[in-house]
Amino acid sequence: MSVLHDSTSPRTYRFLPADVFTSGYRVVGKIMVTSHGAMGMMNDPTRSALEVNDARLARLHMPTKLVDHFELVRMLKKHVYAICLPRREDLGPLGIVRGGYTNVVEYPIRITTQMFEIEGIMELPGRFDFAALVADGSREFLPIFNATLTAILIPNLRVESPGMLINRQQVDLMALLNQRVKPEN
Repeated sequence: MSVLHDSTSPRTYRFLPADVFTSGYRVVGKIMVTSHGAMGMMNDPTRSALEVNDARLARLHMPTKLVDHFELVRMLKKHVYAICLPRREDLGPLGIVRGGYTNVVEYPIRITTQMFEIEGIMELPGRFDFAALVADGSREFLPIFNATLTAILIPNLRVESPGMLINRQQVDLMALLNQRVKPEN
């Protein structure tokens, strides 16, 4: 664990391994977070940029072929489609991840963006409300659990993640898997 002290705040920072997906690249490296985890960092309205340390870049169409390696890569959070984390706990404390609610309903869901399809579990405090999820509130990145991300045009790019953050501004559609129409026999 790495500990840094910012002169403006007494917070402790640590690095988390993460896969960051943009429209053209997969960036594998480490992101610096506080005790609020990746969710706190990505939903912080005072910072528009994301830094990835020890960043390995791969083009989406060749996700396992290393294109370049940098000590530090910077990007705008609004251009990030998804961040995949190796542990659910890396998203942050339950109070932040669940928005302060203790009782949640699990919704198996499919989300699509222009580039990716994501299937997983979304935890919500009550009924599923698409408009509220994508238009209201201050959370720009939504947590998805036990998620699988697949590139639409590159199906061999498939990443499974216990905890994933999805940029709500990039969402094209959401569908509840329990509302899937069963084929007629």
